Amino acid sequence: MKDKRRVLGEQRKRRHRRIRRKVRGTAERPRLVVTRSLKHIAAQLVDDDSQKTLAHVSSTARSLAVDGEGDSVKMNRAVAVGTEIARKAQDVGATRVVFDRAGRLFHGRVKAVAEAARKGGLEF
Repeated sequence: MKDKRRVLGEQRKRRHRRIRRKVRGTAERPRLVVTRSLKHIAAQLVDDDSQKTLAHVSSTARSLAVDGEGDSVKMNRAVAVGTEIARKAQDVGATRVVFDRAGRLFHGRVKAVAEAARKGGLEF
């Protein structure tokens, strides 16, 4: 099992490197990076030209504490992160972003963050 998990992690990192060759964030259009672990999910806006993080939101923040009513807790956290990153992006002045899924498939919690960010007013 360990070998399979290591191989899958290496494949994801390879996909991420391949995507990052093409995806680039600027001051006008920062890169929205979604990072997920088994329990939590985080999103950040990055300006690759100046190498600065413009905004960051994580599901570990106490202000994003959600309960598990209805859907799963993880999906509720993902939606809360997407909504909050959209609000912070507008505070920074970014309405258009480039989405970086970090080598993950665009489904599940990654898709939930993206849809919540779109609903919050971000364009990508």
